[in-house]
Amino acid sequence: MEITGKVIIVTGASSGIGLSTARLLTQHGAKVALVARSVEKLEQLAQELPDSLVVPADMRNEQAVQQMITQVQQHYGRVDVLVNNAGQGMHISIEQASIQDYRDIIELNLIGVISAMQAVIPIMRAQGKGVIINISSGTSKMVIPGVGPYASTKYALNAISLTARKELAQDNISVGLVYPGLTETNFHQNAISMQQSTERRQGIMPMETPEQVAEKILEAIQTEAAEVYADSLKGFA
Repeated sequence: MEITGKVIIVTGASSGIGLSTARLLTQHGAKVALVARSVEKLEQLAQELPDSLVVPADMRNEQAVQQMITQVQQHYGRVDVLVNNAGQGMHISIEQASIQDYRDIIELNLIGVISAMQAVIPIMRAQGKGVIINISSGTSKMVIPGVGPYASTKYALNAISLTARKELAQDNISVGLVYPGLTETNFHQNAISMQQSTERRQGIMPMETPEQVAEKILEAIQTEAAEVYADSLKGFA
């Protein structure tokens, strides 16, 4: 999809990969709806992004997700692309994982994504076209002790995304996945964890910047490919 003039929702836009993606998409002429819980951070970002819209929302709250999609459509008159980027890590062993923490991670990393997809699909179908990009993780292509709870949410996200791609093809709605590698953001600091990131300790993959991942998200939108991998994960493609 050519994104100039297109309306694109980016969740988790207040920092890290989401922030870099919002900036890059705006540079390419898109109108970006900025979604996250942090109103102040979103408003600061919006000041530098022409035609952007601040839409605070907790992606764990189904009603808030639906209201967010409706607000974007009402403001711009359409929704062309949804980038489901909001997520949280859980870097802990299966044995030590809190069941409630795990439920919370599932709500954000998986249920929130499905809620957003369900809200935006009818809009895209009525428009005759749409693109949905779900941000997965390189951990979903590996078996790494210490990140099982988090990785499992991304394994499930992969299945949901690739199945939806087939289900929605007849409606001209493309669903794709982007697989970031280990990225220089505050994601690991914000993860539910009792130890330093296993990926970092074992040196499984090199570090990438949020800007590099944003380029892959742009590529996924433009090409409408089923799966786009970070350069550090090419061996898993």
